[in-house]
Amino acid sequence: MIASLERSNHERGTIMKVSETIIGQVHGKEVVAYTLTNPNGISLTAMTYGATITELLMPDKNGKTENVILAMDSLDDYVTHRPYYGATIGRVAGRITKGAFDLDGTAHQVVVNEGGNQLHGGPTGLDTLVWDAEVQASADEASVHFTTIDADGANGYPGTLSVTVSYTLTSDSEWKVTYRATTDQATLFNPTNHVYFNLSGDINKPILQHDLQLNSAAFAELGDENLPSGALLPAEGTPFDFRSGGKLSVAAEGSHPQTRKVAGFDHPFLLQHDEGQPDAILSDTESGRSVKMFTDQDCVVIFMHNGAVDKYTIAGSPVIQYAGITLETQALPDAINQEGFGDITLHPDEVYSAETIYKFEVQN
Repeated sequence: MIASLERSNHERGTIMKVSETIIGQVHGKEVVAYTLTNPNGISLTAMTYGATITELLMPDKNGKTENVILAMDSLDDYVTHRPYYGATIGRVAGRITKGAFDLDGTAHQVVVNEGGNQLHGGPTGLDTLVWDAEVQASADEASVHFTTIDADGANGYPGTLSVTVSYTLTSDSEWKVTYRATTDQATLFNPTNHVYFNLSGDINKPILQHDLQLNSAAFAELGDENLPSGALLPAEGTPFDFRSGGKLSVAAEGSHPQTRKVAGFDHPFLLQHDEGQPDAILSDTESGRSVKMFTDQDCVVIFMHNGAVDKYTIAGSPVIQYAGITLETQALPDAINQEGFGDITLHPDEVYSAETIYKFEVQN
């Protein structure tokens, strides 16, 4: 089944397009992919499995349109290998030490899935669910609203969690990611989107020559098992200082013990937020493509795909080291166990909401 919607604003000549296609089944449920397209040649495809973005097509300075995110070759690959590419991560993004935490005076143990710790919500996190979806389109933007209910006890978490994640593509080439969640019992919620950007459009070209500008003066130190040590370290004078911009190669080539520990970045950066200014700018000079990131979240976790992968392929090729970079906006990882890392608890009388905007531009 393929259905499409079109809305136009004749005064401005704006046309936003939405199409949908059934791409398979998971857990006995149909998986549908939705494509949002704007008049500037940018299109975004996301599927109901994991509320996952699977393609982001964007022209370069010469008008050549390419996919600028990492994506698997098939739905089966997402299910079998679970690479987190473009997926909605939760209930809690990142690692929880020993899968254990205290919530309102009660000790909880969630299901561990990375050694003795929990990673990205556990073995059946939000990225493994088939979500429901609804589409909206107007003259200036098109949206797909993904909704799911995560059952009480799922992966060991208390509370039935109702979640909505919306992806909106605007005629101004913004991709807006918004979250809304409620619960019937006290629980934890710290979601993110795990999209990997490679603005060159060539997944066989590492992102080390991408430029990054980041409004951050501190980062979270990693201890054993890539868990936060609890320390927030100053970025000044280190490879973690991108306030004036710089090449990502500094993370791979430097001798700082924190970058050597993980062969690059896999670190939370504490954001400073200047009103009206992007929190981050990622750009690729050769293609002319850039993405500006705006968020209301406290931090961004930057991971550079620090290892090569040969157990699956992208576009028929093994995945090289440094194939992409994430800009995962969220609260600081393991916040429930680290003093001063923020509050990721959600209570029945509260509504969780968050927004991140990625604005795409091309410089000729």
